[in-house]
Amino acid sequence: MRLMIAEDSTLLREGLVRLLVEEGHEVLGAYGDAGPLLAEMARRRPDVVVLDIRMPPTHTDEGLRAALEIRERWPEVGVLVLSQHIERNYAAQLLASNAERVGYLLKDRVAQVEEFLDALERVQAGGAALDPEVVRQLVVRTTHGDPLTRLTPRERSVLETLAQGHTNTAIAQKLHVSLSAVEKHLNTIFDKLELTHTTGYSRRILAVLRYLES
Repeated sequence: MRLMIAEDSTLLREGLVRLLVEEGHEVLGAYGDAGPLLAEMARRRPDVVVLDIRMPPTHTDEGLRAALEIRERWPEVGVLVLSQHIERNYAAQLLASNAERVGYLLKDRVAQVEEFLDALERVQAGGAALDPEVVRQLVVRTTHGDPLTRLTPRERSVLETLAQGHTNTAIAQKLHVSLSAVEKHLNTIFDKLELTHTTGYSRRILAVLRYLES
């Protein structure tokens, strides 16, 4: 795939470039902040952009704002956002309009090369890739009347894995259950969460995350 990177840590940025090139991908540009990346987007048109959330000049949300702009102006481009810590509000903003071609990973996940590359492939293919820790924070709810209390432990595990962006087949493999069992669990989950009219894989993820963030 063709990629562009915006990451202010020189060590991580160069490490990403080296990893991606070694894997046979083409890195069109790697920058220390989001400004030059955005300036080159129209000309370069990458398949996927990898951005750090916090970059110069303020080190607050420059990367997030750039990611949102890319999703609005170039919806065909996948966006994978990296964060040092879990930012629930940022994750919610990134997923607010569409859960297609989007990823949100903690930087520690980059060190797990296979998981990072798998996330890139899912984003490029039009799916979602959410860090397991982000999903766990989204699904851990303690308020009275939480609809998640209706779920069995197995259904909760299926929901968490689904929200990470995995296909039904991948869920079955990760949880060591049959594909038919996964499909049955998903039907039950969406019944309990009153999401039975939602269709489409990425739309299901978005609906679940919106519901859990409400």
